[in-house]
Amino acid sequence: MLNVKVLGAGCANCKRLEQSVRRVAEANGLALEIEKVTDYAQIMTWNILQTPGLVVADKLVTAGRIPSDTEILRLLT
Repeated sequence: MLNVKVLGAGCANCKRLEQSVRRVAEANGLALEIEKVTDYAQIMTWNILQTPGLVVADKLVTAGRIPSDTEILRLLT
């Protein structure tokens, strides 16, 4: 099971990113463990300047934007 983290304090874009990741995973039959990281100190360990951030398999793959569904699928596979 692939570990995915959504970094963000709970803003609208952070929620939208989480929903997009869940939608793409479900549509493509991907088994994910999605963790929401809302603690500012934990978010800062990833050295991002803007949220939301997306971490896949302990690697920061996007920050400060919501990637397209196609890009999310590419990042998850």
